[in-house]
Amino acid sequence: MSREAIGRELEAILLRMGVESPSVHLERPNDPTHGDWASNVAMTLAGTLRRPPRAIAEEIAEAFPTDGSIGVAAVEVAGPGFLNFRLSSDAVTAPVHEILRSGASFGRLSDAVDDPVMVEFVSANPTGLLHLGHGRQAALGDALSSLLEWAGHRVHREFYYNDAGRQIERLALSVLARYREVLGHEADFPEDGYRGDTIREIAAEIARDDGDRWIEAPTGEALERMREVAVARLRAEQDRDLETFGVHFDHYFLESSLFTEGRVEKTVSALRKTGTVYEKDGAVWLRTTDFGDQKDRVMIKSDGSPTYFLPDVAYHMTKWERGFRNAINVQGSDHHGTVDRVRAGLRALGLPEGYPEYVLHQMVTVERGGVEVKFSKREGDYLTLRDLVEEVGRDVTRYFFLMRKPEAHLVFDLDWAADQSDKNPVYKAQYAHARVSSILRKGGIPEDTPLDALPGADGTVALDPLDSEMERELIQQLASFADLVPRAAKHRAPHLVCDWLEQTAGQVNAWYHHGNPARNPEGAVLVDDPARRAARLALTGAIRIVLHNALTLLGLDAPARMGRAEEPETLTTSAERE
Repeated sequence: MSREAIGRELEAILLRMGVESPSVHLERPNDPTHGDWASNVAMTLAGTLRRPPRAIAEEIAEAFPTDGSIGVAAVEVAGPGFLNFRLSSDAVTAPVHEILRSGASFGRLSDAVDDPVMVEFVSANPTGLLHLGHGRQAALGDALSSLLEWAGHRVHREFYYNDAGRQIERLALSVLARYREVLGHEADFPEDGYRGDTIREIAAEIARDDGDRWIEAPTGEALERMREVAVARLRAEQDRDLETFGVHFDHYFLESSLFTEGRVEKTVSALRKTGTVYEKDGAVWLRTTDFGDQKDRVMIKSDGSPTYFLPDVAYHMTKWERGFRNAINVQGSDHHGTVDRVRAGLRALGLPEGYPEYVLHQMVTVERGGVEVKFSKREGDYLTLRDLVEEVGRDVTRYFFLMRKPEAHLVFDLDWAADQSDKNPVYKAQYAHARVSSILRKGGIPEDTPLDALPGADGTVALDPLDSEMERELIQQLASFADLVPRAAKHRAPHLVCDWLEQTAGQVNAWYHHGNPARNPEGAVLVDDPARRAARLALTGAIRIVLHNALTLLGLDAPARMGRAEEPETLTTSAERE
């Protein structure tokens, strides 16, 4: 509230100074000694007011109330005209009570956004286990969905199963070849077929259940059986991996349904009516250049089969028809070429420009000891999401996929990921949560106490004793989570939450070790002074709440106990015990 109050007061002062429609930007100073909030508004208005920026800043500072009415104790002018605002003690500690009152909902916007948002992600072909790109996409899509929910949106998570087209034909041919091999028959394995143990297992399963029934059967019938079993098995394998990864969907949409329900034909018919369809070289084309595409696109090939582009347009029309005016596709950067053509096809059908929105991510490279790791123990020619989760765990895998912005290439360092010390940002954050949970337990607060029932939630605990610079900075960092959520959601940037979480965990761990009774008994939480003890327990509860909420938003566990984080009753560190 202090930030909002400062902004409103600044705008009121600027209006009185003759500035029309003033816009004020406030930010945290890089150096905390410069104050709690800073603004360069005087410098931006120098041209408008035709006055030196420092003179403008001094007039603002003189007019700004510092009687505590809006939580500001002092306003200082620095350099050529920067304004630095120092909050009163009550304003600094106020977020602790707000956090404790809000509990698990702190940071969550209560005002719902009317229009629902569909987030489509993973959308893998059911032709093999999920690879690393799918894994990064699963983490990004799920975290982005959570961010949007926290920002007040109603979110629908959708998985589009590519269970039609050439890749499914290749899958069926691959399984049929392995099926023949299992039964001792010669087989020509397709050059572009799918390899790996999973395909062999599916073939062996069919041979066990059906015997040699499909050896002499018509090829079409045999391929249909291979397709049916393989798609079902691989969908189950992918679902299993997503369940382990903590990712769930509201709906699974089958590409094949676009054909069986006639949606592809309806889309072709609708496009023909727009006058943007023409025929050339025996194929049917859409004049996508009318809508900004680099070249026109083939919809139906000369052999009568549709290109990938056509069912994609038909599918996105269903999103619009189902009421999703906001649709976000989380996809790999290899889909970059499909963006313009799909949007062009939709614009031809009357949908708005820029629909759907795309969040494209770069590839993932896995390294161990500085050397790239390429091959899966199971699939042979590519690493799988399952490989990573089995190697370093779900939480580490999710966090590492999220900690870089999507458009940046991600190097997944297995040595770093396997490190269970504070050097690993996941353990750093989880240790911080476990440490404050340990303090609360030793302060007599049961581990299962609801987050909105921790000490101080009723607002009766006096927070005046939280007067150290370290406590002041930590409280401000906790409070900034509420500003972070809508900003990260707006920019589709879960990595900003990772950045915030690592920084906050670092501050919490530093505060924790600073208060080690063996080194600094005056800085400990559980001191003899009842007022200081109560205030610090309230701060500890606020820390636990915000760390829990940030970890939960990213889909990570918030453990109350961890081996390295547990301390004996004296609260000495593990290093001191050793």
